[in-house]
Amino acid sequence: MTDTLETVLGTQRSAFMSHLPVPAAVRQDRLKRAIAMVSENADALCDALSEDFGHRSREQSMMTDIAASVAALNHARKHLSRWMKADRRPVQFPLGLLGARGRVEYQPKGVVGVIAPWNFPVNLVMTPLAGILAAGNRAMVKMSEYTPVTSELMAELAGRYFDTEELAFVTGGVEVGQAFAALPFDHLLFTGATGVGRHILHAAADNLMPVTLELGGKSPVIVGQSADIARTTERVALGKMLNAGQICLAPDYMLVPEAKEAEIVDGLTRAATAMYPTLLANPDYTAIINDRHYARLTDWIEDARARGAQVVEVNPAGEDFAASNSRKLPLHIIRDATDDMLVMQEEIFGPVLPIRRYRDMEGAIAEVNGRPRPLALYYFGNDASEERQVLDRTISGGATVNDVIFHVSMEELPFGGIGPSGMGAYHGRTGFETFSHARSVFRQSRLDVAKLAGLKPPYGRTTRSSIRRQMR
Repeated sequence: MTDTLETVLGTQRSAFMSHLPVPAAVRQDRLKRAIAMVSENADALCDALSEDFGHRSREQSMMTDIAASVAALNHARKHLSRWMKADRRPVQFPLGLLGARGRVEYQPKGVVGVIAPWNFPVNLVMTPLAGILAAGNRAMVKMSEYTPVTSELMAELAGRYFDTEELAFVTGGVEVGQAFAALPFDHLLFTGATGVGRHILHAAADNLMPVTLELGGKSPVIVGQSADIARTTERVALGKMLNAGQICLAPDYMLVPEAKEAEIVDGLTRAATAMYPTLLANPDYTAIINDRHYARLTDWIEDARARGAQVVEVNPAGEDFAASNSRKLPLHIIRDATDDMLVMQEEIFGPVLPIRRYRDMEGAIAEVNGRPRPLALYYFGNDASEERQVLDRTISGGATVNDVIFHVSMEELPFGGIGPSGMGAYHGRTGFETFSHARSVFRQSRLDVAKLAGLKPPYGRTTRSSIRRQMR
C-alpha cells in the first residue's frame, strides 16, 4: 500500500510540475467538475451516508454535506480571478521613487493531502477542495474507515470526474492512514480528534511539511443575564441535536446564571420536544455512527449519574430505546456536572449537554480560560459591554454571538482552531491563501541603487547617511 501511495503522489507531483503555471481556466474547470461530482450524485451520496450511520436525515445530509459543499465550491469559482491577482506592496523610500516595485504572487504548492473525518465525510472533503483546487493544486484524499460506503462511493465518483493525476481518493484503516500521513505532501490538512492530530503533526515534522489541523475540544456556551432564554435554548438545542451532536463545533457545555438554570433546562426540553416529538422512527433525527461511540456516550451518561448528576432525558414520546438497535440517542441534559465526570473531561461528540452554573461573568470567563482553548465559543445576550468582555477575555478558534455553529458557514470568515483545537484555517480567500505559496517578487530599478545608497564599497559619508536613515 505504501508503494501505491507513493506512486500516486509521485505521479501527481510530476504532472503538477510539468503543467506549471496553472491558469485560471484549468482551476475553474476543476471546480466545476467538483460541483458536478457532488450535485449530480446527491441522492446516491445521501443514501450512502444514511447506510453508514444506520440512519441519517436525508434533508440534513442535503443541507450539511451536499448544498454546503456546492456553496463553498461555487464561492471559490466566483471569486477565483480576484484571488489570483498579485498584491502590490510598497517598497522602502526612496526605492519606489527610483523605479523599484514589489508584489506578492500566489503560487500553487503542489500536491495537498486531505485526511477527512467520518461525521461530515462529503462536506469536509469538498469544502477544503474548494481552496485546494482554486489555488491550483492537486490532491490526495484519505477517507474515514468509519463510513466505508460513502468512502467507496466518493472514490468511485472521483474516478469518473477527475484523472488520478488531479484528484485521488484512498480508503482503508488505521495502517493506511498512518502511511498516508507519512507521505511528503506539499501541505497536509487533517480534520479529526486532538489526540490523533498530535500524531499527524509528528509525522509531518519528519517531512518539514506544512499542516492545517482542524481539531475539536469542548466548545462552551455562555448565557448572559440579558439573554432571551426561549431563543437561546431553541438555538442551542438545534445545534446540539444536528447530526445527533456529532459535530466538532457542537455546543459542548453550557455556563448559565445560577438563578436561570431551571428555566434554561425547561427551555431546552421544550425546544427539543418541538423539533423531535419522536425519535426512533423520526426521519429527521440521525443515529450515532457506530456501536463503539454509542457505548461511549451511554457509559459517560451513567458515569455522570453515578457521580451525582441529575440527568434529564428528553424523550417526549416515552420510547423504549433499550429495546431498539437503531443507535438513536435522545438529548441528555446533565445538571450539576462536575469536573470529575467524563462528560466534562473530553469532547462529547453526541447529544449530551452538561450544564454548569456561574455566579458572575468573571467566574464564567475563568472557567472557559481554565480549559484548553476551544474550537468555538458561543455567547448569548443583549449586553454589548458583556459581549465585548467575553470576546476580549477568552480565546477560541471562532465565535458566534446569539447562535451556535453558524460562523462555519460564512465563506469569507476563516475557519480554524487554536492550540489544542487546531492550527491554521481555511474557507474562502483564507483557504486559497492557506493552500498557496505567497511568493515575494521584487523588481529593482535600472539605476545603480547600491551606489546611490552607499551600499557599494568603498563605504563613506553616503553609507553612514543611509544607515542613519534606516535607524530613524
